Amino acid sequence: MSIDGVRGDATEITVGQGVSLAKAISYRSIVGELCPGDEVLLNSTAVEKNLGTGGFHFVMANLSRFDPGEIGRGHIVKCRYTPVQQTVLAVEEEDNPSREALKSAQTLAGMPVVIGQLHSQLGPAAAAAKRLTHGRCRVAYVMTDSAALPIAFSRLVHELREKQIVDITITAGQAFGGEIEAVNVYTALLAAKAVAEADIAIVCPGPGNTGTGTAFGFSSIEQGEIVNAVNVLGGEAIAIARISFADPRPRHHGLSHHTLTALGRVALTKCNLVLPMMDQMRLFAVQEQIAHSGISYKHKVRVLDGKPGIVELQEKGVGMSSMGRGFEDDPEFFLSAAAAGGLAAEILKSR
Repeated sequence: MSIDGVRGDATEITVGQGVSLAKAISYRSIVGELCPGDEVLLNSTAVEKNLGTGGFHFVMANLSRFDPGEIGRGHIVKCRYTPVQQTVLAVEEEDNPSREALKSAQTLAGMPVVIGQLHSQLGPAAAAAKRLTHGRCRVAYVMTDSAALPIAFSRLVHELREKQIVDITITAGQAFGGEIEAVNVYTALLAAKAVAEADIAIVCPGPGNTGTGTAFGFSSIEQGEIVNAVNVLGGEAIAIARISFADPRPRHHGLSHHTLTALGRVALTKCNLVLPMMDQMRLFAVQEQIAHSGISYKHKVRVLDGKPGIVELQEKGVGMSSMGRGFEDDPEFFLSAAAAGGLAAEILKSR
């Protein structure tokens, strides 16, 4: 076994399996420290199933030495009732010095909250908010637990934090490893406002979204539920439209059925749905989808320029990739996320 790199809690390694080599990830908070040459026990499910984003081996235990990893200071258990359950000092706990600030927070007071469906939408949305406020806004990333649970798995988050495009991270529900831990999305959002003092929050899952091709069987259906949460808390909900003209699957062509379902059938309260400026015929096709779905009667649909967010990422050297496609392959996908971040900046500046 050799160590390739360390990224926060995550250690990337190369392991020998017989005569072959394979990539694996270990979390120090779960397994503890590794040393070159250690023998490790792997969970190889993702590799055997040929998964995309999560297609790594994961270290379950270090067989060369016993190191249980870090013991959390708090009493809130995440990954509950699994062999890797751990305690965190959640923002809601009595021992947390930020508890009083959270307790006194009853509203988001109109804070813009951008709600995505895929992890790859985080970068363009955050970058647009930063660029259009000339860097004078504080952006909090709230990671939900509908996909990857350890935030350290995300190379993107590590890069966005290093380059100050995202200012603070919050992990909600069973997700763990953020700079602030929260029991659910509601307290995560309140913590973004009252504890992290964020101006804009972006809520997205971690890497590894799940879809099944059925009407309701996809993890990003949570977008509609989060719209409701933002409105309950008095925030300004902004939904990222999942748009692609490169995805070969009919259900994701143009405006994805994931967006149509989450906003058309699950969201019970109003949000801003932002479309990017794009080829006129493609924009017309998406607007036709929206008209037939009834979304325009429930939500406010805006068209904004998404290019500022893309330029910001390019200038900062942050790559864009989703489903194996980059910006040149699928520009509307990334422009949509950037346009939503642009609306958050517009709302912030107007107040």
